[in-house]
Amino acid sequence: MQAKSMARTGQSYRLIVIHEAGLDGFWIHRTLRNAGIESHVVDPASIATSRRRRRAKTDGIDGEALVRALLAYKRGEPRVCAIVKAPTPEAEDRRQISRERRSLIAERVEHVNRIKGLLFAQGIRDYEPVRQDRRQRLEALGTGDRRPLPACLKQRLSRELDRLELILEQIRMVETQRDALLAAQAKVSQSPPAVLQALRGIGPEFAMVLWSEGLFRHFANRRQLASYAGLAPTPWQSGTIAREQGVSKAGNARLRTTMIQLSWLWLRHQPKSALTLWFHERAKAVGGRNRRVMIVALARKLLVALWKFVTTGVVPEGAIMSAT
Repeated sequence: MQAKSMARTGQSYRLIVIHEAGLDGFWIHRTLRNAGIESHVVDPASIATSRRRRRAKTDGIDGEALVRALLAYKRGEPRVCAIVKAPTPEAEDRRQISRERRSLIAERVEHVNRIKGLLFAQGIRDYEPVRQDRRQRLEALGTGDRRPLPACLKQRLSRELDRLELILEQIRMVETQRDALLAAQAKVSQSPPAVLQALRGIGPEFAMVLWSEGLFRHFANRRQLASYAGLAPTPWQSGTIAREQGVSKAGNARLRTTMIQLSWLWLRHQPKSALTLWFHERAKAVGGRNRRVMIVALARKLLVALWKFVTTGVVPEGAIMSAT
């Protein structure tokens, strides 16, 4: 393209590339940057499209939309598109620990439920596959009608336990790797994981997820942080119509899920904090049914409070520090 432009116009133009964030990750973006080419990764859902019921969609039309978005973005027009900030290779690789553990936990639940389901069909309800004596108890099990376990079923359960034990071992390996990384970060002054674990109710897994999924980035204000986590509000206003549609859910789903889980634990471990008192007051006013709605609002406030705690050292009001 540069050679053609030189041959036709006699001038050399610099290249500016825009492409959608997809399954290729960020290696193309880094390759272009290393070659001295200006590259931008855009969130495809942020580009305006036609609202017709049947709209044409081709690669050519999508390419023209990307070029128009790039031109408007370079002119400085606001809210044209959402440019994705690519993480560093180290930060991107660090995510694998918590994400792998989450996948392994889901697989563990599947195997445990499958084993319990097979035994439930035989009238056995008190078998726990994750106990250390699972093999010994399997040999001693009998059906609800006082028969020994059928041979084929017993062999299948044994193979299920083999897979379950492999997953349990891999979970231990991942957690060991996570603890080693957190221990190394604890030696760094004011590292986010060590700062987060200073609060009661935040353990190594929560600290790892918050750090690797969100708080490693730089945010200019709390709106950017809430938008990144998908916890930003989405109002709908047109004339006299004004209503709230809930949170956007357009950000990091892992961070958003973790914050909602942490919010429930925050109510238990930080009962005297200002955020907990605010939640109970609002939940009492709106009724018990809206506790799940209010916990999302608490998750947004808690995320902003933890971000301030990590970046500026401002402890959440009324929060209790961990004994360690």
